Amino acid sequence: MDLKGEYRLPAPRQKVWEALNDPAVLKACIPGCESLEMTGDNAMAATVVAKVGPVKAKFNGEVRLENVNAPESYSIVGEGKGGIAGFAKGGADVHLAEEGAETILTYTVDAQVGGKIAQLGGRLIESSTKKLAGQFFDNFAAHLSGGEATGATGTTEAV
Repeated sequence: MDLKGEYRLPAPRQKVWEALNDPAVLKACIPGCESLEMTGDNAMAATVVAKVGPVKAKFNGEVRLENVNAPESYSIVGEGKGGIAGFAKGGADVHLAEEGAETILTYTVDAQVGGKIAQLGGRLIESSTKKLAGQFFDNFAAHLSGGEATGATGTTEAV
């Protein structure tokens, strides 16, 4: 499954970059995130509870930041295992561009799922992924704007 999206965030690029690299901010913004900790340079361990259709699972995984070009771009590569529910793995390329006092964040995601989750069908997985991405960016924009839930405008679409 491939997704891409673009969001306009109400903050300068340096502030967005710092937030995207802060485990406490990410933990607060990722839907269902129970823990997110740095395990080394550009490496994190995460535990996330996700619900896709009728399947709810706790995923334990590792995330690495690669191709870091601060404060403009990086790639996120990771894999999570959800026991009998299955697994998810993939990556995302994230790019930040300044536009006045705002930042335009664009991303492209390539993800694969397996196990019970994969049996749910592409449409359900895709719609759930879009919903989770939207929740993350709403939460992230609210963090950047000091708690106001209205700040990010953007789209996520399958490619």
